[in-house]
Amino acid sequence: MLKRAKEVLTIEARAINQMMRRLDKQFEAAVEFIAKCSGRVIICGMGKSGIAGRKIAATLSSTGTPSIFLHSAEAVHGDLGQLTSKDIIIIISQSGETEETVRLLPLVRKIGAKIIVMTGNLKSTLARHGDLILNIEVKAEGCPLGLAPMASTTVTMALGDALAACLIDRKKFKKEDFALYHPGGSLGRRLLLKVEDIMRKESFFARVAATTKVKDVLWTITKARCGCACVVDGKHKLLGIFTDGDLRRHLEEDPAVLSRKVSEVMTKNPASIGKEKLAAQAFDMLKSKKIDELPVVDKAGRVIGLLDVQDLLKAGLV
Repeated sequence: MLKRAKEVLTIEARAINQMMRRLDKQFEAAVEFIAKCSGRVIICGMGKSGIAGRKIAATLSSTGTPSIFLHSAEAVHGDLGQLTSKDIIIIISQSGETEETVRLLPLVRKIGAKIIVMTGNLKSTLARHGDLILNIEVKAEGCPLGLAPMASTTVTMALGDALAACLIDRKKFKKEDFALYHPGGSLGRRLLLKVEDIMRKESFFARVAATTKVKDVLWTITKARCGCACVVDGKHKLLGIFTDGDLRRHLEEDPAVLSRKVSEVMTKNPASIGKEKLAAQAFDMLKSKKIDELPVVDKAGRVIGLLDVQDLLKAGLV
């Protein structure tokens, strides 16, 4: 079994290497075609080629090139209406003679879309009618029966990845752009979620004056159901922070701490963060400083909220 598995992997790796050496001006032209396309990229194929095409369409769409998959057989039953003259259609067929794809050619020409053909047969009907030809020829499939597409679909998807990677460079597509299309993923949360989206506001965090007695601060903290209080001046600018840890430390030294002003026992000049910052940046601050809470301030230094490590947990950033 291991011998057979290694044979298949060797055949597929060799097929990709052979395709890599064949890359030429046609590939460069295909990247430019797609980069300048004012419509969408339509990926079309049948069978296993169609399945590989779905993957290519998904990769292109997620990296800034609007793309959809069009099933060759469904195309002639109405789905060809998805294609416009502004689009580019990439037709995939290893043989280049697949009946369902070949009969699309005159229809696509009538619509006016550009045709990029991915085929392993450069003398095929599809190859003769394409505006650009991308060679996906393989010497062997890897299937012991010589029947099931294996190396050919691997090569097809690899070439699709190469197109997507080059288009990322060509269009200057950035991580922030990628996150926009993946808001539900961890990368999307790290690059899109801001402090103001998850911070505690208004009655859900404690903000007290410097002259407030510690016992009253504790009541405010309890009422807000948080683990600290932000100590502010008359203009709500941050002066310090008072946490459960501060209380425990001072109780050991002074049993009468509850009657003291919070300004006498608070942590002065605490770390804070702006509401416009990324939540991921807040997490990095909490981690590096080994703290659990961050006061959130506006550009004037006024406290407008609080970010607790629990808020980051709920947001899926930890």
